[in-house]
Amino acid sequence: MLDLILLQIAKASILTKFDSKYTIDRKKLLKSYPFLSELRATFVTLNYNNQLRGCIGSIIAHKNLLEDTMGNALSAAFGDPRFPPLDLQELSSSLSIEVSLLTPPVILEYSDLDDLLQKIRPNIDGLILKHDIYQGTFLPQVWLQLPNPKEFLEHLSIKAGANPSIYKEHPTIYNYTVNSIEDTFTNIKSLISGSEI
Repeated sequence: MLDLILLQIAKASILTKFDSKYTIDRKKLLKSYPFLSELRATFVTLNYNNQLRGCIGSIIAHKNLLEDTMGNALSAAFGDPRFPPLDLQELSSSLSIEVSLLTPPVILEYSDLDDLLQKIRPNIDGLILKHDIYQGTFLPQVWLQLPNPKEFLEHLSIKAGANPSIYKEHPTIYNYTVNSIEDTFTNIKSLISGSEI
C-alpha cells in the first residue's frame, strides 16, 4: 500500500497554481518521509467524472519521488497537450488523482506478434514500445479500457505514432508493473492545515 502522502503532495502541487499560500516544504517532507528521497518513476493521472483529464509521468526514474510526483502532478493538470489546463471549478469530488509508482522497465523477449500476445500479462503489465522514432507507453490501468491483448498492442502502437503493422518490424517492447493509489480531490487531506479550496 502506497503512503497517502503521495496524493497529498500531488494535490498540493496542483493547488500551488491556484493559491499563493500553498507552498510545499520539501525539507520537512523529506525529513518526515525519508522514502520520498528515493529515485523513483511515477505517473500522475487525473480523471474528471470518470473520464481521463490528464496523465503525465516518467518511464525511467531520474528524480527523487517527491520531485517526480510534484512535477508530474503539475504536468498532468496543466501540461497534458490533449486537454486544456485544469480549471478552479474542477477541483471537486468529481476530480480524482491517482499516483502510480513504476518498477524499472525490462525488455520483453519475443519471436513474433503471436509470441508477444502470449507473453504479455493483461491487468498486470504496463508496456513500452520503442522503434526508430516511435515510442509510447500504456500503464496497466489501460487494460480496463482495452482488455483484449491484440487491441491493447494496436492502440499502443497508435499512441506511439506508428501503425499497428509495426509489430512485423519487431519493435523493442519493455514491460513493467505499477503500485498505485487513488482518491477524489476532496477526500485527499491538505498538506496545509486550515487552508482548503
